[in-house]
Amino acid sequence: MWYGKYTVYLRNDEGKEVGKRRNVPLCPKAGTPKWKAEQMLHALILKDTGTPAKTSPGVVPDETVTFRWFVEERYLPMREGTWSPAYRKINTFEIKHYLVEHFGRIPLNQLGTFEIQVWLNKLATKFSQSVVRHCYINIRSILQMAKKLKFLAADPAEDVTMPQTKPVEKPVMSQDQILERIGGIQDLHDLCLMYVGIFCGPRASEVLGLQWKSWTGTTLVPHGTAFEGRFYPGRLKNRSSRAPIGVPEQVRPIIEAWKAVSPDSSPDALMFPTFRRGERKGKAVPRWGKNFLRWRVRPIAKKLEIPESLITFQVMRRTLGTNLQHHGTLKDAQGALRHASIKTTGDVYVQTIETSVLNAMNSRTLEILADWKPAILEGKVTAISGAAPKRRSVKVETQLDQVGPSTEGRVVASA
Repeated sequence: MWYGKYTVYLRNDEGKEVGKRRNVPLCPKAGTPKWKAEQMLHALILKDTGTPAKTSPGVVPDETVTFRWFVEERYLPMREGTWSPAYRKINTFEIKHYLVEHFGRIPLNQLGTFEIQVWLNKLATKFSQSVVRHCYINIRSILQMAKKLKFLAADPAEDVTMPQTKPVEKPVMSQDQILERIGGIQDLHDLCLMYVGIFCGPRASEVLGLQWKSWTGTTLVPHGTAFEGRFYPGRLKNRSSRAPIGVPEQVRPIIEAWKAVSPDSSPDALMFPTFRRGERKGKAVPRWGKNFLRWRVRPIAKKLEIPESLITFQVMRRTLGTNLQHHGTLKDAQGALRHASIKTTGDVYVQTIETSVLNAMNSRTLEILADWKPAILEGKVTAISGAAPKRRSVKVETQLDQVGPSTEGRVVASA
C-alpha cells in the first residue's frame, strides 16, 4: 500500500499551536506509480484542511515521472494562461507534435544534453528555422521549469545551442501585384479590408478585431483582437500594439465609403464582420483570417496569376516594413509596425517622430497609387460593380478569455 503522512497544525484551548501527525492509507502499490499517489495525497490534504499542502523542498521525483506527464500536468497548465488564443493553439501543437512525440516516454531525470542537442541537429536538417527555433526555446523553457519545481536537480538543456537551419524565404509583394490585387476586388467591404491590410500593416488578429470606434479619421486604435471567430476585448500582443495604427491619406476615403454603406457603424460594431452559423446564428462575429483570404481574395489572385504564398496578412505587413525603408528611417518602420523592439525592424536607434512615421506611410502609399484612381467619388461607389452584400444589423458578440494559471502544488507520498 501507499501511505500518506502529513502534519496538521491546530491551536488548543490555550491558544498554543499543536501539530498532529496523520498517517492514512491511499491505495495499493500495484498499478499505481508514486506520482499518482502524491496527487491523491494532495487532494486528501486539500479536502481535509481546505488549504493546499506545502511542497517538501529539494525533492526530485523518481523515474515514473515522464517528460509527457510533466508537460501535460505541470508545464502547460502553468504557462498557457498567459498565452494569447492564437499563440496557445500553435505553441501547444508544436510542443506535443515535436517534443512530446519524441521525448514523451522518457523519464524526465534521464534526459541529457547530448540527446537533446542531437535531436535538434537532426530537426534542423528537415524543418525551417522557425520550427527549430520554437522547439529550441520550448525544450529549454520546459526543463528550466522542471528544475525550478524540483523535478530535476540540474537543467540538461542549459548548454544546448541553436543549430544552423535552412534559410527561410520571406516574400514580399511588388507594386504591380498590389495594384492587380486591389484592382480585381469588386466588393467594397473586401476592398476596404485589403486597403487597411496592405497600406496600414496591422496584424491579422488586429485588423479582424477592429471596431468602428477604432476609426478616428486619421488613425485606427485597436481595442482588442480576434481569433477564429471570437473577439477578445482589451487583449493585444504587447504594450506597443496599443499604439494607434497610422492610416495614409489615400486610404481614408475607402474607409469612409465603407462606413457609409456598412449595415452597422455603431461604435462597438465590428468594421469587418461576418455572420455566425450554428449556436450563434445571425450574430455578427469576427471573420476567420484564413477563410477570408481563401474564399474572397485568393480566387481573384489565382486568376491574376499571383502566387498563393503572397496572399497572407503577414506578407502584407512584411511588404509595408520593407517598402518603408525607402521612404523613411527604420525607426519610422518600427513605429508604423508597432514593434516592441527595434531589433525586430532593424538595429538602428533614432528618435521616433510621429509625423515622420505618417509621412513615410503617405509617401509609400502615394508611390504605389500614383496612377491609381480610387473607385470612390463623393462618398459613392462608382467603378465598383455591385454594392456591398446586405448584412443584418446586429450587435457584436464578445467573449472574454478566462483561462488562468494553475496554482496546484505537489506533495510527497511515502510508502
